[in-house]
Formats: sequence, C-alpha cells, structure tokens
Amino acid sequence: MTRLARHYVPEQPQHVILQGFTGPAFLDEGDYLYFLACLADAARVAALAIHAWVLMPEAVQFLVTPSFQSSVAIAMQAVSRRYVETFNRRHGRRGAVWRGGYRATVIEPERYFLLASQVIDHAPVRNRLVAEPGNYRWSSYTHHTGLRVDSFIKDHPIYGALGNTPLERYRAYRDLGAHSPDEREVDNLMQSTLNESMLGSPAYCEWAAQTANRRAMPLLLRDRPQKVRLRT
Repeated sequence: MTRLARHYVPEQPQHVILQGFTGPAFLDEGDYLYFLACLADAARVAALAIHAWVLMPEAVQFLVTPSFQSSVAIAMQAVSRRYVETFNRRHGRRGAVWRGGYRATVIEPERYFLLASQVIDHAPVRNRLVAEPGNYRWSSYTHHTGLRVDSFIKDHPIYGALGNTPLERYRAYRDLGAHSPDEREVDNLMQSTLNESMLGSPAYCEWAAQTANRRAMPLLLRDRPQKVRLRT
C-alpha cells in the first residue's frame, strides 16, 4: 500500500522522532559527535531549521521547521544513510540501526512549541539517564539555557519572545523546565507524532488543513489516540 505523504504546512514547526531498531544507536562519544555533524550538514542542504534536539541511546527527537515540503525527508534520509554506514563500519556491524522511517507531525506553535522543546530537552531526565537536564551533553538544553552555543540551531521566534535579552531568555527557559508539564499534553504530543496526526486546537487544525499538502486528520485534545509503544 502506498504510504501517505507526511503533513507539511508552510512555516509551521514539526516534531520528529527516529527510533532505534535493535539496541543502542550510539555506542560511544564518536557516534554522538558524528551524528551531530551529519545532522548539521543535512539541515543546511535541506534548508531545515533545527530548534531543539536530543540524542539518546534508543531514540532521537527534533523540533524543526522545514522550508519546503520534502525538507524533513531529505534531511532525515541523508542523516540516516550516512550515519548508519559509518556506525556499522566503526563497530563491525551490519544491518539497520533505525526502526523504519522517521515519524513527524505538524504542531500548533503557540500552543505546543515550548512544550515540545521542553519535552525534547528533558527527555534524558524522563528516561532516567541523568538527574538534571543540564547534566546531559547530547541535547539542546544547554544551548537554550546559555551554557553552550549550538551553531546549527536556529532559534524560533517563540523562544525569542521569552525575553528581550539572551539572559532573560535563558532564565525564562530554565523556569519553564522547573514546572512539570501536563502529562496529558505530553502524551498527546508523543502519540500524535508517532501516529503522524496533526496536533493543535480545532481552529488551528481547520486552518492548517486548508494549506496542508494532504488531508489533515486533527488530533483534538479531548481525544485519546491509539497507543503506539514508545522508546523515547
């Protein structure tokens, strides 16, 4: 059966998940560094704006804004192909590293952008890899809180609106992370991405459906989507 094209709405952000296949997708520091180099190169070629990212042993997540319909697909395919070849060669392995293709969905920026960014940056804590997000090297948390500069990140206007100066934005972002997000909204975000169902208010989904590249199937907040097993 032919696979439906993923949603694309001009200038709207997307949450992206790529899951490991059989075991860790990263075995040492060199793997993480090489994946980031692949990501930066692919994003530049595909004109994909990256706003947040996290690399974990069994999954990676991104918050991005594509500049054209196939921008995400081009970047993800390039990263996956290049990384897998080098990963297998370095570790004497064969076969797939990722479980199928990536999953992605359009999200309503005013309602979900900061939530998605926080979910991504705090994923290592939720998965008990570290006690504090700032202790995890392989995410964009330290970029968003001013402890490091990730040159390939393009800050979104919603992040920029957190403060008039960088210090104000760093502080505001840290303060957001100090409060636990609504678990129902986190679940809606993750499930909508894995199910590739557009996520937003009814009004937003109705608007987005007018410009989406295919018929949108909105995920309303009152609905409970079909569960997909998470490894994020």
